[in-house]
Amino acid sequence: MAESTAAWEPVPRSRTFELVLARIEEQILAGNLGVGDRLPPERELVELLGVSRAAVREALRVLEAQGVLRSRVGTGPASGSVIAAMPSEGLTQLLRLHMALANFPLADVVEARATLERSSARLAAGRATADDLARMHTPLARMDEALPREEFNDCDTDFHVAIAEAGGNRLMADMTIAVRNAVRHTLLTAFHKLSDWEAVAVRLRAEHHAIYDAIAARDAERAGDLVESHIRGFHRDIVSAVLENEEAGEA
Repeated sequence: MAESTAAWEPVPRSRTFELVLARIEEQILAGNLGVGDRLPPERELVELLGVSRAAVREALRVLEAQGVLRSRVGTGPASGSVIAAMPSEGLTQLLRLHMALANFPLADVVEARATLERSSARLAAGRATADDLARMHTPLARMDEALPREEFNDCDTDFHVAIAEAGGNRLMADMTIAVRNAVRHTLLTAFHKLSDWEAVAVRLRAEHHAIYDAIAARDAERAGDLVESHIRGFHRDIVSAVLENEEAGEA
């Protein structure tokens, strides 16, 4: 009995600044605070929330670091902490770090990529402008050259991101960037361990061109099918195969 009770420990109380964060988030989610709105002054927040000034300042620092708040110095109506439009870079960085730290199985990441990018390709086929197609074609043309593997991978990423952006869904584009950047190290590791790199590059070029042609032809169904098949096949036949062989060799 003593052993079972020894495992119970007092539940730690939340740090006060986290409670301040929660209150500010509630106001944003409820629509009471929007981009361009000012938070009440620090002294007023202390009184409204019944916390210390140190807790308020710490919460504001966290929100500034996340890109949610922008601090304007001085006095008058334009000064203080202002709600900012969170830039795409902030969201993609948070997603990328979350994916890296959560250590998701590669199979889960592949499934998410395939589903996400299939939808993006279908949207791009219906919405891509001439400028969008040009942005897709630029990294496509670069990959046709004899590039170092790391540069090829960067152009590959640019191609997939250009498709997502052409789809016109900002959230899907940001998620695509985050997921792709999160697996960058894994892809490069596989690339550098390939003994038949040129054969793999030829395959990837052909698949990329087929995807581009389907989007340019406004064939949404084919574009989606090709992207999904490309992602799943690439990870199955190349990335997973290389990494599994490496693990087998170490064993």
